[in-house]
Amino acid sequence: MRRLRKVKIVATLGPASNDYAMIRALFEAGADVFRLNMSHGTQDDIRARHTIIRQVEADLGRPIAILADLQGPKLRCATFANGEEELVVGQPFRLDLDDTEGDKTRVRLPHPEIFAALEPGASLLINDGKIRLRVDTCGADFADCTVMVGGIISNRKGVNVPDVVLPVAALSEKDRSDLEFACELGVDWLALSFVQRASDVTEARDLAKGRAAILSKIEKPAAVKAFDEILAVSDGIMVARGDLGVELPVQNVPPIQKRLIRRTRAAAKPVIVATQMLESMIESPVPTRAEVSDVATAIYEGADAIMLSAESAAGQFPIEAVTTMNNVAIEVESDPTYKEVIDSSRRIKHTSIADGIVSAAREIAETTDVVAICCFTQRGTTASLVARERPHVPIIALTNIESAARRLCLTWGTHCVMVSEVDRFKSAVIHAVRAALKYGFAVETDMIVVTAGVPFNQPGTTNILRVAPCAEYLIKQTEPE
Repeated sequence: MRRLRKVKIVATLGPASNDYAMIRALFEAGADVFRLNMSHGTQDDIRARHTIIRQVEADLGRPIAILADLQGPKLRCATFANGEEELVVGQPFRLDLDDTEGDKTRVRLPHPEIFAALEPGASLLINDGKIRLRVDTCGADFADCTVMVGGIISNRKGVNVPDVVLPVAALSEKDRSDLEFACELGVDWLALSFVQRASDVTEARDLAKGRAAILSKIEKPAAVKAFDEILAVSDGIMVARGDLGVELPVQNVPPIQKRLIRRTRAAAKPVIVATQMLESMIESPVPTRAEVSDVATAIYEGADAIMLSAESAAGQFPIEAVTTMNNVAIEVESDPTYKEVIDSSRRIKHTSIADGIVSAAREIAETTDVVAICCFTQRGTTASLVARERPHVPIIALTNIESAARRLCLTWGTHCVMVSEVDRFKSAVIHAVRAALKYGFAVETDMIVVTAGVPFNQPGTTNILRVAPCAEYLIKQTEPE
């Protein structure tokens, strides 16, 4: 089950991908991580999918990462007496806390926290930004607005407030329940929605208690502004371009995507590019040329992972969507320009022994006939540092800790292998050689680079590097399997 590309693929599960046969087929087609969307389905539905994924993992003998995506607070208007109304540019329109059903002049917005944060001149976006209102005057229970972009407004449409940081917690009561449920279930990653500030992330981290890694979704302008602080307390980042494109001018999203990818890479943390990557494949077996270019762009930028949402969850062609992503990735990564772009974007400050070790491993691998970098890791830190270097050769991450192997399935270029605990460097190298041969990364006449930390089984001790001829260590195989 060796992948022929380094970028990872995240596939969302849903009604179209709900049974063992389909989930296994998606993994075999190229999915490395399965996303469970807590916005859709019951906890029983989520548990059933989780069970199937773990069965596929056991049957195929390969670690698989599971990402539970928390819904986040949903800000919506209330209902209209007629079901919907048409708003015309220039007309006045009021949002308030009145329980009366809405009409063409007003509607209830049952979120006093929004009114508390609004100021005159702020924008309100309704129905994914299709309607735009400008706040003229506001108070604790109302906002009188002018319609700047008109259209049809109907029951319970979503409301976005791009201009202010809302006094709204990233975790609703539903999210807290789902977070505890997902952690008890044993997911590997938690994706946190509606992040506005670093404290949103630390709250989720405190609740998770180390049972799952925290991935922050950047989908609000406030999160872009506070990105460095958010990144510092996150284990990974998702560039959620859908909501970003609603709350910001669409032309701002591509440069933001590029900046966030580079800064997350520099921090040695995984970054996912998400939303509408192959959206036409919900109904079509082939993507548009623009979608293929979008996927390719994310790969050229060095993203750790690219994500399918409705394409694999509810679309008619989930396997074809994963296969397309896989094929695009293989083609892009075989392009000489890809290596040039990745190398030119490698700007890393080396401040530790581990930084120096992994940098040396990459240099050796790229200037000799070494075919793979094998790293022993406890929490995944060493493998993440190697991945940050974006070496041209594959990375084999070896660990005796199952949770670390699964989490690393989201990290660029890593092939995760479970091994027994080792206490001597020679036995570590033998394990590395066996893994390189078993999974087709090397043949007996090849050399690999091995990194590890001595003493073994202590996180954060990466301090040794060896170039290992496979043939020599095959002769030395005195350690038990």
